[in-house]
Amino acid sequence: MAPYLFLCLFLFFPYLYASFSSSGSHSCSSLIQFKNSFSIRENASFYCDDFAGLKSYPKTNSWKEDTDCCSWDGVTCDHLNAHVIALDLSCSWIYGNFPSNTTLFLLPHLQKLNLAYNDFNLSKIPSEFGRFTSLFYLNLSNTGFAGEVPSQVSHLSKLVSLDLSCWADAQTIDKHALEGLVHNLTEVRHLFLDGMDMSSVNAHVFMNLSSSLRSLSLAFCDLQGKFPKNIFDLPNLNLLNLGGNQNLNLDPLKFNRSSNLEHLDLSSVFFSTEFIDSVENLQALKYLDLSGNSFFQGLSVSFTNLSSLEYLILEGAIFFGGLLDSMGNLVSLKVLDLSHSNLSGQVPRSLGNLLQLAYLDLSQNLLNLSQNQLSGQIPRSLGNLLQLTDLNLWQNQLSGQIPRSLRNLLQLTHLDLSQNQLSGQILLSILNLTQLEYLGISENYLEGSIPDEVTTFPNLIYLGLSDNLLNGTLPSWLYTAPSLKVIILSQNQFSGHIKEFQSKSLEHLYLNNNKLQGPFPSSIFQVLNLTLLVLSSNNLSGVIELRMFSNLPNLKYLDLSFNSLYLTSNTTSTVNFRSLFLSSCNLSEFPQFLKGLKSKIPQWMQEVGNDSLTYLNVSHNSLTEVEHFPWKNIEFLDLSSNLIRGNLPIPASTINVFLISNNSFNGEVSSLICNATYLQILDLSHNYLSGTIPQCFGNLSNILQVLNLKKNEFYGTIPLTFAKGCQLTNFNLNGNLLEGPLTPSILNCNGLEVLDLGNNKINDTFPHWLGSLPFLQVLVLKSNHMHGSLRVNSSKSSPFFSKIQIFDLSSNYFSGPLPVRYINSFKAIINLEKIGSTVSYMGVNDSRGSGFYTYSIGIVMKGQDRELVKIFTMWMIIDLSNNQFEGGIPKVIGKLNLLKGLNLSHNNLNGDIPSSIGSLTSLEWLDLSSNRLSGTIPNRLADLSFLSSLNVSENQLHGQIPQGKQFNTFGNDSYEGNKGLCGFPVSKGCNIIEPAPPNVLEKDGSKSNIAFEWKVVLIGYGCGVVFGMLVGYVVFQTGKPKWLVNLVENQHEKRRRRNSKKGNRSSGRRRI
Repeated sequence: MAPYLFLCLFLFFPYLYASFSSSGSHSCSSLIQFKNSFSIRENASFYCDDFAGLKSYPKTNSWKEDTDCCSWDGVTCDHLNAHVIALDLSCSWIYGNFPSNTTLFLLPHLQKLNLAYNDFNLSKIPSEFGRFTSLFYLNLSNTGFAGEVPSQVSHLSKLVSLDLSCWADAQTIDKHALEGLVHNLTEVRHLFLDGMDMSSVNAHVFMNLSSSLRSLSLAFCDLQGKFPKNIFDLPNLNLLNLGGNQNLNLDPLKFNRSSNLEHLDLSSVFFSTEFIDSVENLQALKYLDLSGNSFFQGLSVSFTNLSSLEYLILEGAIFFGGLLDSMGNLVSLKVLDLSHSNLSGQVPRSLGNLLQLAYLDLSQNLLNLSQNQLSGQIPRSLGNLLQLTDLNLWQNQLSGQIPRSLRNLLQLTHLDLSQNQLSGQILLSILNLTQLEYLGISENYLEGSIPDEVTTFPNLIYLGLSDNLLNGTLPSWLYTAPSLKVIILSQNQFSGHIKEFQSKSLEHLYLNNNKLQGPFPSSIFQVLNLTLLVLSSNNLSGVIELRMFSNLPNLKYLDLSFNSLYLTSNTTSTVNFRSLFLSSCNLSEFPQFLKGLKSKIPQWMQEVGNDSLTYLNVSHNSLTEVEHFPWKNIEFLDLSSNLIRGNLPIPASTINVFLISNNSFNGEVSSLICNATYLQILDLSHNYLSGTIPQCFGNLSNILQVLNLKKNEFYGTIPLTFAKGCQLTNFNLNGNLLEGPLTPSILNCNGLEVLDLGNNKINDTFPHWLGSLPFLQVLVLKSNHMHGSLRVNSSKSSPFFSKIQIFDLSSNYFSGPLPVRYINSFKAIINLEKIGSTVSYMGVNDSRGSGFYTYSIGIVMKGQDRELVKIFTMWMIIDLSNNQFEGGIPKVIGKLNLLKGLNLSHNNLNGDIPSSIGSLTSLEWLDLSSNRLSGTIPNRLADLSFLSSLNVSENQLHGQIPQGKQFNTFGNDSYEGNKGLCGFPVSKGCNIIEPAPPNVLEKDGSKSNIAFEWKVVLIGYGCGVVFGMLVGYVVFQTGKPKWLVNLVENQHEKRRRRNSKKGNRSSGRRRI
């Protein structure tokens, strides 16, 4: 028998070998063809490195022809018959369109296929994937597929794990395909469909999912409606992720203690309070993410009973209240993220009990309480968390000193305490943290110097200590730290010289706004990785050879502004800056061999970054000429405050911010400037430009935010039309020769904040319709030929100018009464309209991050013409002077609580000064001069403690000037021309015999109603005098009674002696 079997085997083996070899060869050939249909790009798998935390590399580089494909990276074969049964090409840098006829589909025995984290360039998932009938594992997540998922995927009935997750709704799945998946995949245990657009699908389609399901992830799928309850009761379910579905609701439900859920993510999903209270029943729960939800009753105690919980993520949740002391019960916790959650109160000491706090994937620890409103001191108990590697408490209201106990956190690699109110010395308590890689304590009140320890922070990569009160010299270890890449020490008071850098790892260096002095360190030119250098606003001096920057191939951002440095260039070396700041760099005082600098923008500057330069600031120099702008991709160009003359060159169409104010440009502005369709901020103010304003500016207004043509010589009309969707926030035509009119199309500029048409020749009535602009804060129409009444005839109840803060109509021909209805509508000044700005000055941020452009305005302040280069957000000013207003000053003006300046001078106003002005407690200057006001100055004005300038001259006021407080600081010129006024400081005294008692003093100049009572007093006084004289005569003639005679004589003798000592000092004193 044995010989027979041996003979059969001998005869059959060649056929078996040939079959085996043919099958393997066919599979290898198919894989090679699949490989060749794509290219290799490292960035095709950047999600793998940056998000998944996996290492990407090109696996197909090991695939070589004429080698056994079963040995290739990512390929697994069945060793019995050499069939390829598994293919893992995840994170393999594969890029290109995925062909529908790819040879991959010639591998019918595949059981596992993983193509995750590659980039198939928005290809559609081919329906041919349905051929892989043996597949039990399919992962196409984050592969750059787009479009609709083919229904054939639901034919893969053996699937145990399916992952089609994608980013940003790139793929969709319709109702029928999804129903097919749910119905056919009876063996599925892990289903991941994150990021897939399911907006057209009702969440109830998941009701019939397999009871064997263990993992279900549907994050950011735009699911609608109510999610079925029964999913939570699946017996084997231990992962459920519904996060990011903001339109998804959960029916009220209670978890039971038999649940096996270990991972639950319901971030941004609406659920009930009943749900929150039952969370404590999930005793197996290890991961809980409820970010982006609202907890109106504060953080529930039920959270703190989850003894197995390792991850608690509540980022962006809205809490009403603070952290519970019972948070310390979560002793298994490894990750705690409560950032952006509106938490208030103090950090509980019990957090020091969380000794296991650790970040699982990277072996880090994470305590994140950033961007809340936590106050008080940092508890010392945090020093107990010996495993902590990441502590983030930035942007709170924490105060006091950094606790010394933090020195115990020897594993700490990331510490961010920025944007708090911490004080005291810097770093003394954390010098032992040698593992620290990131240290941020910016925007606090730290003082003193940085300790100069040579061995401090050997692993430090990021150091941010800006915006503090730190002083002294820069520590020596700063120049030698081997790993340091980012140094941000700006906005402090550091002094001394910048020494030479020995470390070559530096990439970003911010030392601006300090008191550093001395020469520019030459070692900077050897820091080859340097990409950003900011040394502005110091006292650095000396000469810098521009060509030296060509040694820094990665340098893209250079700011040397506001120093005493001199730049020279005697070479044509290419320096490819993207952003160059040389503001106030003495560019007119270059050495003689660059004598051309005084006459024009130097050649080297025109050649710097001809193609790469996007940001150039050479403002506040003495440049005098420019023929053209050579920078092809320039986005931000600031030539303001130079001496440049000639016609205005037009920058490239890429320009976003164009600032040339305070120069001597002349001639007309070409309409070619409107080809700059990205133009957002245009400031041509303070030049000699003339001609008409290009009408095309109105068409640019759907992008343009700031148009400042102030102080030029433009004439003609204002642009007649402004496009719908107009984005203008600042429109300034002050100081030209324009005749108007302003048309109602400007109402298309719904976000307009500043409108300044002052100092022109506009002849028109007041444009009442401007009052409907909802965000208008500054309106200046001064010094025009505008006329007519400001009386509002409209019966509309909507408020006018509710946001207005500066209202200047001075030097026109307006008449009629003062505009009471407008005054009643000035809600921002009345303090009824909350000012939402968080910045100190009015302005706009450039959307591309170029900086903050501040608005400017000219105004009369305290009797002086002022050019305000910045408008403080809290300035509230009304100027209606030099018009023909008549009638009285309305009492409602006293409602303007926040008013700082009021000028009603040079009108025809009459009547009394209303005492309600005494309610303007913020008032700093008041000018009512040159009117026909009568009556007295109300005493209540003496209570205006901020009033520093008062002018009521040239009126018809009378009576005593109020005394004390601020009124003691005003001179005679505040009152001249009012012959009836008396008392300090005018020369005329007030002949008042005796001050009247308080209850009979006249108030606000009103006539007394007690004349009859005074007549009675005078009659009685006369009778008493006559009677007294008769009795005195009798007494002194008879000498009786004697005691009265002696008393009178003794008093007379004392008075005579006292007067003899004083001499004649009182003889000339006026009695008042």
